[in-house]
Amino acid sequence: MDTFALVVTIGVALFFTYTNGFHDSANAIATSVSTRALTPKAALAMAAVMNLAGAFMGSGVAKTVSEGLIQTPVGSKGMGILFAALVGAIVWNLITWYFGLPSSSSHALFGGMVGAALAGGTTVYWHGVLEKVVIPMFVSPFVGLIAGYLVMTAIMWIFRKANPHKAKRGFRIAQTVSAAGMALGHGLQDAQKTMGIVVMALVIADVEDYGDPIPVWVKIACAVMLSLGTYAGGWRIMRTLGRKIIELDPPQGFAAETTGATIMFTTAFIFKAPISTTHVITSAIMGVGATKRVNAVRWGVAKNIILGWFITMPAAATVAAVSFWIVNLAFL
Repeated sequence: MDTFALVVTIGVALFFTYTNGFHDSANAIATSVSTRALTPKAALAMAAVMNLAGAFMGSGVAKTVSEGLIQTPVGSKGMGILFAALVGAIVWNLITWYFGLPSSSSHALFGGMVGAALAGGTTVYWHGVLEKVVIPMFVSPFVGLIAGYLVMTAIMWIFRKANPHKAKRGFRIAQTVSAAGMALGHGLQDAQKTMGIVVMALVIADVEDYGDPIPVWVKIACAVMLSLGTYAGGWRIMRTLGRKIIELDPPQGFAAETTGATIMFTTAFIFKAPISTTHVITSAIMGVGATKRVNAVRWGVAKNIILGWFITMPAAATVAAVSFWIVNLAFL
């Protein structure tokens, strides 16, 4: 196996993780920054550290990505498939970041994998894609919406007799914990997705055997790149999540972050499903906002976000397929 191809593919995978970090940094900190619970710099630093820690908390999601979605391709063609999958995901990440649209980096990666695999003639495990990607893609936003609504309703009832100013001050402090939980869950989920891709590249190159544990250096590299990307910040998307959907106050921010973090930990540890942190936190914000009044949520903005969710996988798959054909024509 060409060592250069392996190095290039791993380099592109790490760059994808970097784009994932700055694309999704808003998921962890937008609510805390918008409610002024944390300053932007403090929030980004905290998110970067917690992303780093979360990356070392498990490997179930990485195993799903490396073994459960497509058959591990072989040879130079297999490395070309991985390279094209990553290009598809990166291109879609950059497009949605530019327009400030909080789409899913996870589903961009999965769409890229499926599109490149189909273009390269590699078997797609459709049952795994349906069970681990498509079903969670539809279910998790509904869970986030309903859970966010219920958590916020419970908070409103529990603190119904509290002094509003004191309660907001307390929740502003509590948001530092809930935002840290979101960042930890983001690291747990999203760093592992790239780990799965890197492991697949190592298997193709005969450096690792199928089913081997994830090398420590892979965990460190993916975690560090995700943290660096997170610290770089994604201000365009942060404005959408923190302000454009609904104007959040500290109790609402705490409820949304707590809901999102809980869902991410549950799906990672129990179901080993690589869900979208973007889908979860965005839908939780919508659910929390709906407790104020239904029209408090700017549903026009929400509609555009949801539309982006639906087109992410096919768009990334298309870019990946075209990328594979170019790579195949030029190098394979």
